[in-house]
Amino acid sequence: MRVFLDANVLFSAAKSDGAIRELLRRLRVAGHVPCADAYVVEEARRNLLRKGESALQAFEGLLRSVEVAPFGRVGLPPAVAELIHPKDRPILAAAMALRCDALVTGDRTHFAALYGRTLLGVRIESPRSLAEHLKLL
Repeated sequence: MRVFLDANVLFSAAKSDGAIRELLRRLRVAGHVPCADAYVVEEARRNLLRKGESALQAFEGLLRSVEVAPFGRVGLPPAVAELIHPKDRPILAAAMALRCDALVTGDRTHFAALYGRTLLGVRIESPRSLAEHLKLL
């Protein structure tokens, strides 16, 4: 399974050697492919520079095990775009363009209502629901 990682997931995995980092490790061990694009990588890096510069080395190490694609502008059908906050549309579009099966995000403000739904072939998951779905707990 290809799993797109939102910036907040990358940030959390870099900042703390906790549950999110362990989830990413288990994804890889189970043969799943963690994916991201330059858009979310730069957002995570920007936030780490502001809130946790000491985690940048862990972040760079983490990226070595993530398939990172260049940022590409991909549109969403209007009916789907209206379900997503404008700042998060590029994230779903990238997950779709990279042919990911899931998008994992901890952004409850903008994505919680979509957890468990599949949009354009991409299932929206929280880190916990993804771990449960893939039996990685």
